[in-house]
Amino acid sequence: MPDFSTLMLFAAASVVLTATPGPDMLLIASRSISQGRSAGFLTYLGIALGTYCHALAAALGLAQLFVAVPIAYEVVRWVGCAYLLYLAWKTLRSKPAGFVPDASLKQFSSRRILGEGLATNLLNPKMALFVLALFPQFIRPEAGSMIGQTLMLATVLNGIGFIVNGAVILLSNHLRQRAGGLVRLGKLPQYFLAGVFAGLACRVALGSRN
Repeated sequence: MPDFSTLMLFAAASVVLTATPGPDMLLIASRSISQGRSAGFLTYLGIALGTYCHALAAALGLAQLFVAVPIAYEVVRWVGCAYLLYLAWKTLRSKPAGFVPDASLKQFSSRRILGEGLATNLLNPKMALFVLALFPQFIRPEAGSMIGQTLMLATVLNGIGFIVNGAVILLSNHLRQRAGGLVRLGKLPQYFLAGVFAGLACRVALGSRN
């Protein structure tokens, strides 16, 4: 396993990464505002599971496919764009939910929210390339199992991400409650979330950094 100093150095890099606003943080915040704290944490759980998947792929050498075969990168990138645009379309077609929790929010099941967070992360080739580039800098073959070391680093990254994004979720939920006490805004949350998904699709299509 990585030694303490290695983990601390990686943790510092993880703080910088997770504290920098990006698509994942924006998605988590939008879910928290439009559907509440639980939806925000479920979204983050899906993203965290996606990070573990990317880490395992990197440990097994599968993520190198994006570097060795450029067309694989393009395929995943455009599949990701299509999926995000599909989410935007589905969100626009959903019933108005408002900022106040009510029965209409049940249409967004926990499985769907978790799955969207996971799929959004998995379909982002930038995340795979980031893991492939960063993790090997903190892994030593003589320190034990490569998979074990990779999972340890992914756990550190997700743990710090939970703290940072947890603060974002709580703040977003607070804003949601204040807004809900003032007025119900019809389909505005749906338009907002659909705009987020469409924006993420544009960022992926343009090759923006996560």
